[in-house]
Amino acid sequence: MKSKLHISGIECYAYHGCLPEETKIGCNFRVDVSFEMDFAYAVQKDDLSQTIDYVTVHKVVRDEMAVPSKLIEHVCGRIARSLVGLLIGPGSVSVTIIKFNPPVNGKIEEAAFTIELTHNQ
Repeated sequence: MKSKLHISGIECYAYHGCLPEETKIGCNFRVDVSFEMDFAYAVQKDDLSQTIDYVTVHKVVRDEMAVPSKLIEHVCGRIARSLVGLLIGPGSVSVTIIKFNPPVNGKIEEAAFTIELTHNQ
């Protein structure tokens, strides 16, 4: 049974950006994560060891977001590589980072980047 688990709206204040001001002032980010794998055992047996623990996901995201980077693409890749190890068997993890109000010469509400990594074991 292939299914998806979505963990949405992990809020972080972080210091990512190419401009010096961004690494000093920081801004708000949102991280959304999805896992696709066989959750059949967790569905049938109510066993946390056969699914993805939200607490672990939250910690991984917060830890990686705390490391300043110039690009959200880079941070997103680090998070995805850390989370793919949580998969039980073959599956994939998708991570989206949303940066609110990026500094440009105009108005942009948000910029977002999504990456998906597949695990085949």
